[in-house]
Amino acid sequence: MPTVSVGRDRLFAALGRVYTQDEFEALCFDFGIELDDVTTEKAIIRKEKHLEEDVEADGDDEVIYKIEVAANRYDLLCLEGIARSLRIFTGSEATPIFKIASIPRGSMLQMHVRSQTSQIRPYVVCAVLRGVTFDEVRYNSFIDLQDKLHQNICRKRTLVAIGTHDLDTLQGPFTYEALPPQEINFIPLKQEQNFRADALMDFYRSDMKLKKFLHIIENSPVYPVIHDSNRTVLSLPPIINGAHSAITLKTRNVFIECTATDLTKANIVLNTMVAMFSEYCENKFEVEPVEVVSYDGSTAIYPDLSCYKMEVPLSDIVGPIGISLDETQVISLLNKMQLQARLCSSNGEPCISVSVPPTRSDVLHARDLTEDVAIAYGYNNVPKSKPKSMTIGGRQPLNRFSDKIRAELQELVIWRCSHLF
Repeated sequence: MPTVSVGRDRLFAALGRVYTQDEFEALCFDFGIELDDVTTEKAIIRKEKHLEEDVEADGDDEVIYKIEVAANRYDLLCLEGIARSLRIFTGSEATPIFKIASIPRGSMLQMHVRSQTSQIRPYVVCAVLRGVTFDEVRYNSFIDLQDKLHQNICRKRTLVAIGTHDLDTLQGPFTYEALPPQEINFIPLKQEQNFRADALMDFYRSDMKLKKFLHIIENSPVYPVIHDSNRTVLSLPPIINGAHSAITLKTRNVFIECTATDLTKANIVLNTMVAMFSEYCENKFEVEPVEVVSYDGSTAIYPDLSCYKMEVPLSDIVGPIGISLDETQVISLLNKMQLQARLCSSNGEPCISVSVPPTRSDVLHARDLTEDVAIAYGYNNVPKSKPKSMTIGGRQPLNRFSDKIRAELQELVIWRCSHLF
C-alpha cells in the first residue's frame, strides 16, 4: 500500500481545523485510510542516511504524518488529494466540477505524433495548467505526486512516463517522434552540458535513481523524444526531461505530457495530475486542452475530464452490506465519497444514478459503490451477525496445476532474467 508523507500543520491548514492525533487517526479510519507513522523531517533524513543519534541531521522538526492509502486511489497520493477528499467527506466542501477551457480548435496547442513511435512507446496525452501559482510546498508536492504515480500505476515508468514543462520557455506545436539515439542531442535536467542520447545512457548508468529506467529504451533502435517547433527537446521519455523547460517556483503555465504503452493508464495519470493541481490555477479547476494529431490523420483532444454514469439498483448497493438504508441515505453517503448520486428507477425498481468524476478511476462496478457506502456509513456501525452457511476452503484447480508447473521448473536449470526490480 502506498504511503504519503505530508506536513501535519500544512494538512490541518488545508482541512481548515486542527486535530489531535487521536481525532485525526479516527478520521482516517472512518475514511478508509490509516495514519501509519508520525515522525519529523530530521528523523526521516537521519534514518535515510543511517546517522547516529548524536549526529546532527539536516531538515527541521516539522511533524510529518505518513498516511497509508489504497493502491488504486491515485487521487490520494498527494496532500492536495487527501485534504480535498477529507473536506468532502466531512461535509465542509462540495465535490469540485472540473472544466475544460473553451478554446477554438484552431487555437489549441497541438502534439503531432510520428509513425516511428509505434515501435517503442505509441501513445501520448497532454494538457496545460494556466496561471498556476507555486510556492515551495506546492512545488514539492507537484514533483512528489509524479514520483508516486511513476512507482504505482505507471509501473516504474514502463507503462506511463510523466513530463512537466514551463510552457513559456517553449513554442508549439510539439512533435512526438522516435529517432536513432545518435540524432538526439540536448542538455538534460540538472546538467549543464549537451549529451547525445546514447552517451546519456552511459552517463546515467551510475545514477542511483535513473539507472533503473534505462532498460526500458536502451536496446531499442529508436528512442522516443518530444520537440517543440524550434526543435528544442522537452524530454527523452521515460528517462529525463530537458533542462530548457525545467519548472521553477516562478513557472506560471505548465505543459504536461504523458507518453505511454497503455493509453487507458495514460489518461488516468494525466487526469490525476491536472485534477490535483488545477486548484492552484487562476481559473480554479479549469484545464486547457491539447489536440493530439496522429500520423494516420486521426485526432483526439485531451484531457477527458467528463464524468461517466452508472445506474445500479438500490438493493445491489446495500444488500451485500447487510443493512437497511433508504434512497436518501445512500445518496448522501455516496456524495461524501465524491460520487454525485440521484434517485432514478428501472422497471419500477428504485435505482441510484451515480456520476463518477475523473478522480475516481477506481470505481468500475456496483461493488465499488457498495464499498464506498459501507465506508461512509462506518464499518463499526454495521451490526455483527453469524454467517448463514459454513464453507470449507480449498485450492482452485488452476492454482493446483500452476503449483505443479512451478515444482517442475524448480528442477530445471533455468536462469530467471527480469528488469522489473
